[in-house]
Amino acid sequence: MVPVPADPIVARLCRLCQRAVSSLSATGAGLSVVARDNQFSLLAAADPASERLEELQLVLGEGPCIDAAAARRPVLIADLGWDGPTRWPVYAGAGHDAGIRAIFAFPLQVGAAQLGVLDLFRAVPGPLSGPELRRAFDLADEAVTLLLDDQGHDGDERSSGEAMAGSVELFQAQGMVMIQIGGTLAEAMVRIRAHAYAQNRRLIDVARDIIGRDLWFDRD
Repeated sequence: MVPVPADPIVARLCRLCQRAVSSLSATGAGLSVVARDNQFSLLAAADPASERLEELQLVLGEGPCIDAAAARRPVLIADLGWDGPTRWPVYAGAGHDAGIRAIFAFPLQVGAAQLGVLDLFRAVPGPLSGPELRRAFDLADEAVTLLLDDQGHDGDERSSGEAMAGSVELFQAQGMVMIQIGGTLAEAMVRIRAHAYAQNRRLIDVARDIIGRDLWFDRD
């Protein structure tokens, strides 16, 4: 189990992910939010393995979470081995190595407002049944309600305080790397993601090393 977060909204979303696992015969579930700069932040997961699968999409910049947010519609991959390699060459391989055979991503949105994505991971291939799809959509709606409740408590913020704190640190690290490499913010994020992937580390941990000046990027 993921340790219970201090933020009550995050804790409730972690429990929602755990309910998704138990009620949909899944291996794992994770939820990411979209910040104002269209950067993703991991917010909740059912367990550490789900957390890694969820964040790996943010590190690589590819995966069902990214596609579902961009298309604003569910991405339902019943057989990752069949559909995944052409869509997400790196992520599909990593998911397969982790024992994942099917992935289903549900965007969390209200009208034009994009809040995030709920991902469901399964160890066996096969589509969701009609009742399972309805259950998944119900859980996605519940997640939207929780995120909107959090907005009501925190003004017009688009995610909980815990997730936003991570976004601020990541953005600060981006700015520092941008100066170090003499490039753009986008190029800085590519370098940070590449380092996190190569070292098998979380983005937020890499960002904190950059801010603490324990990690430095050169122009090459």
